[in-house]
Amino acid sequence: MSVRLAAAQLTRGAAAVLVFLMISPASAQNAPPSDQARPDLMPSAQKSGAPGGRAATPASPAVAEQHRLPPDSTTKQTLALSDRTLAFTATAGSIRLFDEKGEPQADIAYTAYQLDGTDPATRPVTFFFNGGPGAASAYLQLGAAGPWRLDINGEAAIPSAPPDLQPNAETWLDFSDLVFIDPVATGYSRFVASGDEVRKRFFSIDGDVSSIAVTIRRWLEKSGRLLSPKFVVGESYGGIRGPKIIRNLQVQQGVGVKGLIMVSPLFDFREFTGSSVLQFVGRLPTMAAVAREAKGPVTRADMADVELYARGEFLADLVKGEADTEATTRLADKVASFTGIDPAVTRRLAGRLDAMEFRREYDRKDGKVTGRYDASVMGLDPYPDSSSFHFSDPSGETLIAPLTSAVVDLTRRKLNWRPDGSYRLLNGEVEKAWDFGRGISPAQSTSQLREILALDPKLKVLVGHGLFDLATPYFASKILLDQLPAFATPERVKLVVYPGGHMFYSRDASRRAFRAEADSMMKQDK
Repeated sequence: MSVRLAAAQLTRGAAAVLVFLMISPASAQNAPPSDQARPDLMPSAQKSGAPGGRAATPASPAVAEQHRLPPDSTTKQTLALSDRTLAFTATAGSIRLFDEKGEPQADIAYTAYQLDGTDPATRPVTFFFNGGPGAASAYLQLGAAGPWRLDINGEAAIPSAPPDLQPNAETWLDFSDLVFIDPVATGYSRFVASGDEVRKRFFSIDGDVSSIAVTIRRWLEKSGRLLSPKFVVGESYGGIRGPKIIRNLQVQQGVGVKGLIMVSPLFDFREFTGSSVLQFVGRLPTMAAVAREAKGPVTRADMADVELYARGEFLADLVKGEADTEATTRLADKVASFTGIDPAVTRRLAGRLDAMEFRREYDRKDGKVTGRYDASVMGLDPYPDSSSFHFSDPSGETLIAPLTSAVVDLTRRKLNWRPDGSYRLLNGEVEKAWDFGRGISPAQSTSQLREILALDPKLKVLVGHGLFDLATPYFASKILLDQLPAFATPERVKLVVYPGGHMFYSRDASRRAFRAEADSMMKQDK
């Protein structure tokens, strides 16, 4: 889940170099691997902060062992479904990362599910990570693809809902083995080195990408799966991570990937906020979809007229500027007709509604606000009489309690892995500390998306969005994907849009449809 986007920090500078290396935490000596000088290991992210800051303090063996996660736990599991039974091996464990000097840096936790009785050389394996930055992978594991699923839709999406996991009939385990990765400081993943510098390195665009890419490579080596067809799934800020990780795997790790699957991604911060008029173009179809869904079911096909207007007359009037009062009044009134918001409000805002304004104004008369992750979800405004915004997300924060309890119980009881310390489903401190870079180039992964498609003509990309997602609107991705070169054919790069929000997979029909798309992608590569 989860773009917890720090929109005020949208640029990046030049990268410094850090090399991470990993081995199995079950290794008796816990020594870094002997190939730490290999040229295919990755450069890491830039180091932020003022010159002369406190350097990272290498972790002594005693300190590193004090923070170590427990040995991997491997169990045999059986999933009994109405039409089939799946026997599989589950492993909850971690991979330790080292720097170029062989000093331990962090333990990255993962949960892997491998179907029994299959050929590892031909059996696909898929790696999942969420976004944030600062989100653990439980959203994708328990909401979409894992063997067990938690209901996170409707009345089940409240903090006091029982965190009861049920067999997931839509698990992806039927057609791929699954590895869910929690970046450092999310889930049970943790730093083992002390000092600030290691955190600055990991909490940066390129350092984060490097750590996940090496985690993937080391898991493949550790599990004997280098020959398997490989796929990568990223959600939300995973749209920044995904193409960059594939690029890193291709040219730094020596690992080829068959397909990239993006769930509600953000690819480019340049048009996300600030003064860009394209942010209003990308957001308008989502706002209109919310208004139409209140009157009855709506699909992407039903939004064709809004999409046409958004990239045509709406954009033309926007670029004329607010000084053109005729154009501004015209677009403001059209926005009111699409969204149902009072024309007096849309005229006051010059037809340029940001997400927060829409969320409050959509049903302000009843003292309600919409969700950010799913704007079709309504909640009460705790301060309806305030002139400022003082409300949270009724479609996002409500999930933290049940998901956290469910994943902790699954890990500790069913998978028999019992780390000490707290599990962090959503760690806000990561976003606050994140270095998006400095300079004139905002964070984006469209460059790497072009590069990975150009480098490997067989690589395929699947992008899935929810109609009612205000965090990462589907039409913004549509505009971006339309700018790719001709080699990014519809057969190679596919956009699918379903009823639902950021976690559109919480809706049964949308989850089933997206699973079928992923299954089809992987079968086509056999």
